[in-house]
Amino acid sequence: MNDPEQLEKLRAGLMPFQLVKYFSFTSLGVILIFTLFLSWFISKHARTVMLDQSEAYSLLLAENLNQQVFRGFVLPTVIRYGTIALSNPEQFQRLDLIVRNVTASMKMETVTIYDSNVNIISYSTNEELIGRKNIGGLEYEKALLGVANSQIVSSGSILSLLPGIQDAHCLLKTFIPFRQVRDDASGDGQIMGVLEITQDLSVDYTAIVRLQGRIIFVSSLVMFILFLVLLIIVSRAGKIMEKRVRERLSLEQKLSDAQRLAHLGTMVATVSHEIKSPLGIVRSTAEILAKRIRKVAPGNENLAEIIIAETTRLNNIVLEFLDFARPQKVKLSPVDINNLISQALQFIKPELSENNIILETEFSPTVGRITIDPDHFYRALLNILVNAIQAMPEGGFLRVSTGVQVSDGSVCITIQDSGVGMSEEKNAQIFKPFFTDKNRGTGLGLAITRNIIEQHHGTISVSSKENEGSTFTITLP
Repeated sequence: MNDPEQLEKLRAGLMPFQLVKYFSFTSLGVILIFTLFLSWFISKHARTVMLDQSEAYSLLLAENLNQQVFRGFVLPTVIRYGTIALSNPEQFQRLDLIVRNVTASMKMETVTIYDSNVNIISYSTNEELIGRKNIGGLEYEKALLGVANSQIVSSGSILSLLPGIQDAHCLLKTFIPFRQVRDDASGDGQIMGVLEITQDLSVDYTAIVRLQGRIIFVSSLVMFILFLVLLIIVSRAGKIMEKRVRERLSLEQKLSDAQRLAHLGTMVATVSHEIKSPLGIVRSTAEILAKRIRKVAPGNENLAEIIIAETTRLNNIVLEFLDFARPQKVKLSPVDINNLISQALQFIKPELSENNIILETEFSPTVGRITIDPDHFYRALLNILVNAIQAMPEGGFLRVSTGVQVSDGSVCITIQDSGVGMSEEKNAQIFKPFFTDKNRGTGLGLAITRNIIEQHHGTISVSSKENEGSTFTITLP
């Protein structure tokens, strides 16, 4: 189906399926994107819940720590020393003991106390931070105003799950005002500083990242499997659709050809029938005229013989037209196909010798007898053999072989020549009626041959290249 018009019809026939395929893969892509967005949303929500719970826990811990430090350290220290001076090792150790007792067995990274007058760290469980100034930031300022707040410090993402990438890390820093505690335990006393509690949430954060990774991996795996399944289904459906469209176009083409040939056959049959009778009369008259000229003017009878030869040639053409227009019904009988081919080769042997063509045969003994019309099939073989001889004007080799196909038991006949071969364009039209590249001939020989083969429910095909010869293959059930 190399005709541009046929290819355009094929594309038009497959267009609805192409749209279905396009929408199928597009929908799959949309589902994948939605799934990835859903995984991000779930992990985002899980992270928010984790941070809210951690922040609530930090605030509760900070309030408890505020009361414990104020009651257990601030009040006794003021009563004993009159003032708080953490530079005093004894005061520092007492505060450190209270803080560590309160935060023991709790997942606290550091506990830091800022001064209320100066942005300086007065105390921290991390001794390296003690005495550092101006690192409280905006959160420190808010806490001084009585507003508890938190800050997230995190690094890493889903890529942290890959080997060689730094692990995910997450810290929650909670800042609350460090207040005086009244006797009624109310927390609205004077702000004496800022209390910072740092929690290490890396384990929980990593768990959330892994959850996100699992969701993305499972979603991608499911989408990949669905893609493969859809690809297989679409591929098979595409082949089936293309096959059906090709069959439909082929049937339409055959129907069109059949209608055209039916009209052409009717016309040819009518014209041929009208020509056949006058040709017979002309030939009979020329034969009588040749006998009289031989008596009256010896040596000139060749003129009448030319008329006889040409009328004979025209009669053969008319018969060929009639055979094509009104093919006879086949008369089937069991025939040894190897013997039938041998008879045809024996008939053309003089022409093979005359044209310096070497004959090679390879007949399979497993072929045996098949049911065909010997007269019709003999004529089909002669048409192909004569065609092969005409393709080798300067000699060559002709190879004829038979065999049985293992797959379905059909008989295969191969006729191969080393002639001039054919181009792809000619190869595509060789079985069409009236197609010929010879100066003489009707172009019906191979068309009649194909009709005979198809009447036997067989097929005929040809493969050929220019200057490399041609191979005709006949397959019979």
